[in-house]
Amino acid sequence: METRVPVVRLLVLGAVRQHGRAHGYQVRNDLEFWGAQQWSTAKPGSIYHALKQLAKEGLLVEHDTAPSTAGGPPRTEYELTAAGHQTYLDLLRAALRTYDQKIDVLTSGVGFIVDLRRDEAIALLNERIAALESWRDEVVKEWTPDPAPEEWTHIGEIMQLWIHNAESGIEWTRGLIRRLEDGRYVMAGEGVRSVEVLTEWVAEHSAVGTTEVRDAGMETGHGTIER
Repeated sequence: METRVPVVRLLVLGAVRQHGRAHGYQVRNDLEFWGAQQWSTAKPGSIYHALKQLAKEGLLVEHDTAPSTAGGPPRTEYELTAAGHQTYLDLLRAALRTYDQKIDVLTSGVGFIVDLRRDEAIALLNERIAALESWRDEVVKEWTPDPAPEEWTHIGEIMQLWIHNAESGIEWTRGLIRRLEDGRYVMAGEGVRSVEVLTEWVAEHSAVGTTEVRDAGMETGHGTIER
């Protein structure tokens, strides 16, 4: 099994990157907008802790901002450093390539997949398929009795579960590859795209707008970051 991908770090780096520069509340709001608090360990406390820790490690740089006109205290804005960009992309690639992670890792990877070039994303997903096929074949070879018993004990259900999960994962990944090969989604290096997380109906009933992302960087009113 590969080393666990730290999903909170991936989510926080990716959220900051989308803004160029962002303060903690913006990052928290974005991740809650995704529902990340439901399907990952990205809770408010862990988000703020990750921002501080990533800054301490030199993956984020802190910018102090002026107090708000409404009289609120100044906020610290965060921006990815060069090392932070590289770490983010490394985590994103690992999230898409590996199969033996919890679902929050793959969910995060798919959420940010458009930050990769199309050919690279497809290559990483093909690596994922190869790993799933290898795992499925190992289960069949090493864990399935030969000849198979006429009637499995309840323990046999475990092997059936592993095989089913591998095959369903392969099928889903192949479908995503087909959609990417057909030109779905605007990937890195392909020009302007609009980042929308929710369905059209939810977006119409939400105060959260869309963000335009340009090939040269992501412009959201909080700065531009280069790809």
